[in-house]
Amino acid sequence: METILITGASSGYGLETARHFHAQGWRVIATMRTPREDVLPASDRIIVLPLDVTDPDSIAAAFDAAGPIDVLVNNAGIGGIGIVEATSVEKARELFETNTFGVMATTKAVIPQFRERGSGVVVNVTSSVVLADMPLTAMYRASKMATEGFTASLALELAYVGVRAKIVQPGYCPTTRFTANGGDVSELIPPAYAGFAGPVLESFSAQDDVTTPLDVAEAIWRAVHDTTGTLHFPAGPDAVALAQAR
Repeated sequence: METILITGASSGYGLETARHFHAQGWRVIATMRTPREDVLPASDRIIVLPLDVTDPDSIAAAFDAAGPIDVLVNNAGIGGIGIVEATSVEKARELFETNTFGVMATTKAVIPQFRERGSGVVVNVTSSVVLADMPLTAMYRASKMATEGFTASLALELAYVGVRAKIVQPGYCPTTRFTANGGDVSELIPPAYAGFAGPVLESFSAQDDVTTPLDVAEAIWRAVHDTTGTLHFPAGPDAVALAQAR
């Protein structure tokens, strides 16, 4: 039985991915900052563990408790929408600590066991914001593009030892906690930019073909099982359209 460890599995993409892989017969290690077993099916193939990807001790404890795994999905992330002028350096660092450095840290934690076995898959979840220039996303996009660059180079290194690295790029999903995790948007839109930001925010909510958590879970499933050397897996109709246009 194969085992997958998913970060940020308390809601959204991570939760749906945990449910999806469990339904396919996998053993699932669902990690989250505040463990909630009630969001997942009761099963001896599901283990819920605490994990804060910005805390080295938390990472070490989680991987020690999880034992050997076959797949790592770096899904934990925080959102960030706002004008650059109004975004503090502290906020930018917070985005990078979770969205970029957290991914690097958990990946480094799992590489030794994958390398020793000569098998394993790392799937890093980024965003469709990397596929097009989008206003109000500069800091968030920067953190996700850094993760894309990291993963692309990582894939070349790991291929040498029989391990695969993949990128899943979700589109816009209004049902996730992206905005909630990103803080109060109003504080990051100064009055001088209100006329610019208003229509942009309205365009987000007006999208028809948006991404669902299941779209992302299915894209992660495809990425895990891909043996063609494909690196990028856009998830959701809007992400697929952006990738094709690019």
